[in-house]
Amino acid sequence: MKLKNIVFTVVLLLLMAACNSVPDTNISEIKSNPNIVPEYSGITIPFNIASLNFSIEEEGESYFLKIVAEKGTSISLSSKKGIITIPHKKWKKLLEQNKNGKIDYQVYVKREGEWKQFETFSNHILGSAIDPFLYYRLLYPGYESWTEISIVQRNLENFGEKTVVKNNVVDQNCVNCHSVNQQNPDNFMFHMRGSMGGTYFVSEGGLKKVNLKTKEMKNGAVYPRWHPSGNFVAFSSNKVFQRFHSMENKKIEVSDMNSSLVLYDVQKNEMMQIPVDISKNFMDTYPESSPDGGYLYFCRAKQMEEEYDYRDTKYNLCRAQFNPEIRTFGEPETIINAEAEGKSISFPRISPNGNSLVFTYHNYSCFPIWHKEADLYSINLKDFSTEKLDVINTAAI
Repeated sequence: MKLKNIVFTVVLLLLMAACNSVPDTNISEIKSNPNIVPEYSGITIPFNIASLNFSIEEEGESYFLKIVAEKGTSISLSSKKGIITIPHKKWKKLLEQNKNGKIDYQVYVKREGEWKQFETFSNHILGSAIDPFLYYRLLYPGYESWTEISIVQRNLENFGEKTVVKNNVVDQNCVNCHSVNQQNPDNFMFHMRGSMGGTYFVSEGGLKKVNLKTKEMKNGAVYPRWHPSGNFVAFSSNKVFQRFHSMENKKIEVSDMNSSLVLYDVQKNEMMQIPVDISKNFMDTYPESSPDGGYLYFCRAKQMEEEYDYRDTKYNLCRAQFNPEIRTFGEPETIINAEAEGKSISFPRISPNGNSLVFTYHNYSCFPIWHKEADLYSINLKDFSTEKLDVINTAAI
């Protein structure tokens, strides 16, 4: 066969394969949404988010996706295995053109030579951008020990990653609790355990190591949260105890034997007790500063005896006024009495505008990572009304 004929044959086969992977006019409908992972249907996304790639978890010989919107050119993709990788430039352009609008996903699957179309699902697009960077700790699943652990910066606009701290360059020590003050990289700190143990602060472009545990403190400082001024960091000082289940469908239970709140003055390099529990009747943990700096929110439970049932520990949501000029705190007040409902609250986080606070609501204790009943709730800080975030909770799974 001549070279010219070979080239023609190859091109023809490629065109035939391409046509075979695109739905024709003979399409039947399936009255259900496609099973995709991750589940992105019906969500609201910022216009600067990176491509939301997913896989179509449906049986088929070929897969096809069409993303359409009111403005701009649609995006069409074919896949033999159902892996959908959306081109970055086309995706960004489509979202930019459809701010405050929506995009529709049309999913097709070829089965036994026939194309089938699932019901269309949509994403709504915000006209505002999300902060482009996310920090998190990256490690292998487990709780017994660590080998590789790092703090990573992820760019949410393209999903690129950059390592901030990696433990294989710091004598294999554990790098853990880290905190950034309102997306300000000049107010960043993290803890390290081991031979280089201490708390490290970003300071004038470099690192400053501090030992936060004074001789008056029974326990070390953990769970850091910055004051918006950048002059203070609130911590809880906890004595942590671990229990391992032998029968329940949970791996581990983490609870406090005692805990209190402390404040580090970054400028003066001073630690002080936060005087919200002079009588030592409570365990206070998980501090969270309001965006205006006027309140410190935290979780509070009654101080337990040395021997107690961890399931009896219930944490309420409290707050105290804070005057940063003279470093004084007001009397604590209970915002949500979860104990009265037989529940417990942990991990309070306030929205940047200070209008609402999201918290984890669960049956007991303060570390609900292994609690399947744990759900997220939101409280309106103007009228203190609460709302269950059903879209991302257990009822939606």
